Amino acid sequence: MSPANEVRKSKAERTAEAREKARLIREAQLKKDKRNKLLIGWGIVAAVVAILAVVALVVTTSIRQNTPIADQGPVPANGNVNGGVTLLANTEVKDTEPASVDIANVPAKPDTLPSPVVAPGAEAEEGQPVKVVAYIDFICPVCKRFEDTYNDALTGLRNEGKISLEYRPLGFLDRMSSTNYSSRAANAAACVADQAPDKYAEYIDVLFTNQPAEGGAGLSDDRLKSLASEIGADINSCVDDKTFRPYVKYSTQLASNTGITGTPTVFIDGKQWDGGTDLNAEIQAAIDAKA
Repeated sequence: MSPANEVRKSKAERTAEAREKARLIREAQLKKDKRNKLLIGWGIVAAVVAILAVVALVVTTSIRQNTPIADQGPVPANGNVNGGVTLLANTEVKDTEPASVDIANVPAKPDTLPSPVVAPGAEAEEGQPVKVVAYIDFICPVCKRFEDTYNDALTGLRNEGKISLEYRPLGFLDRMSSTNYSSRAANAAACVADQAPDKYAEYIDVLFTNQPAEGGAGLSDDRLKSLASEIGADINSCVDDKTFRPYVKYSTQLASNTGITGTPTVFIDGKQWDGGTDLNAEIQAAIDAKA
């Protein structure tokens, strides 16, 4: 019940108050709608900017990974002009003299390839342990199977001083990735040989353990760098600068012109292993003969 002294408002006054209240509600709703539209608009702008940034990063990365590679470049420290790095006992690698390569100097591919193939620098060395040379490609599934099958035995023979093991990583299977992964991984391995040679054998193992599937992009350069960092090798600037991509390009062309047609291709004291016999037995026979 209303107090006795309350002045009753006229119908017109009550109608005016209701209209004013409705007006205020409408204005508040219009402000809210305008604010929401602004937020949505800025959200769309932010999303577009983020998408453009991602696209730019992808395009830049693709361009960086697929830019033409020079024909001349340095050989990594502890590497040789045949494209290899030689592992000795434990973490030791064979020292080499500073050198450079120029693809213009690769011997021409003969009209008829020699049979058997004679790989440069793969022959037996007087007074040295049996020399095993392996041409590999880091995206090659058969190379990974070769490593899984023989790595322990080869490592044991290395550590006993009975063999040296020279890896020659190639870019044969660049066509099997969208980013020239074979050459990029070979460059990363050369960077490790140059910057942290005591980590080279371990990095070879790491690359095969983390081998990407054929047909995709392969591991990114950042991933190749982080895998090296995880084992104590800093190859960041070397990978970013593609320091040894000309070297990999040269080594790949040299191998092809020599008669290497696939990976893995293995030589024992200069004699090509046919892949149909037990590699361990072949190496042991060479060790016995040299003894």
